Amino acid sequence: MYLAAIGKLKPGPEKTLFDKYAVRLLSPLKVIEIPEKKGSTQDIRKKESEALLAAIAPNSYMVALDEGGQEWSSIAFADRLAVWQAHSHELGFVIGGTEGLTKPVLQRANAVMSLGKMTWPHFLVRALLVEQLYRVQCIHQGHPYHKTGRPI
Repeated sequence: MYLAAIGKLKPGPEKTLFDKYAVRLLSPLKVIEIPEKKGSTQDIRKKESEALLAAIAPNSYMVALDEGGQEWSSIAFADRLAVWQAHSHELGFVIGGTEGLTKPVLQRANAVMSLGKMTWPHFLVRALLVEQLYRVQCIHQGHPYHKTGRPI
């Protein structure tokens, strides 16, 4: 499994949080960091999109993280992840930079996923995603990390 993302995650709270969950994954998450591009908004979006598309293996099942994507509960995400992994040679996630993802990247995606309607900093999205991947692992193992239901 891989994560292709714009920007280099530097030491700080976001990296600490990302690392906290990434080390817990039984299968290592390969992280492909693509340098942030410079120029006009249009140039940045075009260059970053081209770099993301070039980093993605043609035969991989790609899930793009975008605020316009489908929202799932953790249980539903666990179910989907199991299906994606069963039917693909390689599974990957893509996170854009501050200018977001372009139409070509979203069209290449096999699925588009949202972490909610709020806008999140792209470095924080990495931490949120890896925590959910760890949660899915726990759900599949029957580990008590994930609490089903709400308190009364």
